[in-house]
Amino acid sequence: MSPVIADTRFSVLDRSRTREGHETSEALRDTVRLAQEAEALGYHRFWVSEHHGVPGVAGSAPTVLASAVAAATRTIRVGTGGVMLPNHQPLVVAEQFGVLESLFPGRIDMGLGRSVGFTDGVRRALGRDKGDADDFAGQLDELLGWFRGTSSTGVHARPTEGLAVPPFVLAMGEGATIAARAGLPMVIGDLRNRDRMLRGIDHYRATFRPSAWAREPYVVVSGTVAVADTPQNARRLLLPEAWSMAYARTHGAFPPLPPAERVESLPMSARERGFYEAGLAGHVAGTEEQVAHELEHLLKETGAQEVLVTTSTYDRTALVDSYRRLARVAGLGADRGRGLRAGE
Repeated sequence: MSPVIADTRFSVLDRSRTREGHETSEALRDTVRLAQEAEALGYHRFWVSEHHGVPGVAGSAPTVLASAVAAATRTIRVGTGGVMLPNHQPLVVAEQFGVLESLFPGRIDMGLGRSVGFTDGVRRALGRDKGDADDFAGQLDELLGWFRGTSSTGVHARPTEGLAVPPFVLAMGEGATIAARAGLPMVIGDLRNRDRMLRGIDHYRATFRPSAWAREPYVVVSGTVAVADTPQNARRLLLPEAWSMAYARTHGAFPPLPPAERVESLPMSARERGFYEAGLAGHVAGTEEQVAHELEHLLKETGAQEVLVTTSTYDRTALVDSYRRLARVAGLGADRGRGLRAGE
């Protein structure tokens, strides 16, 4: 095994994607089962996401789902990738994570993003507008203040105050700057635009200010990793998500995942085909040997301490097999004594 891979943590982010012909509730139960499988395979973290009003995603309440995941597992760290802070009052978010940390001490992560409701209708329903994302840095400082007990309101967050829940910033756009100024670990997911991703990482490291949360920069690269017995089967894992993204770009609605065999037989307009092919590019996919080579290159290029895998596909059996093969590539299962810390 490559030393750079051996010195890297591997974690999972599951977006609770719905599948054609299946109930939405199944996607949530599948997420919990996948967390149990990820724990058994030796992955470090298991995160869930926040989406509102999206037909193809069941995960709308990440802290609720994280609680179910934590209750169904024993050792794997559990968190969010992420809670979209502009959608919520920082006090409420702090209280939710305080409850989670109190119930599952030493296992909770707080991944935070700066997106605000995806459509005008969702933003109205949330009581938010696009401008709410502009004060993410202030919202983040207020949120962390509830843990530090430094709020000027005279209110104390219970049971949050004094707890240490590691915060991570999802570094889309200026998120890298905000993460660096706050001295927080950064999660960056832009594998299909390596130059932009590398610029973001370099800027983060160059401007990082040590804090009580992290003494040194900590970079998590996030993206799709698909592993199978052949390159063709690894590519087939990518087809359902690529088609759903292409459909969303051309029809304005993000649908449930279709089976790969149906995607292969679908007629596509030139515009759909363009988005579809673009959706298949830039991922880490192939056999175990090919993926090991690609990951080694990615890790040497970025210097990341952790890889957060976000693979989605219709065939759940094939998805679990992909994670099992990746665990072999990464040498997971036993404590590798990495000593890399971002809270934990």
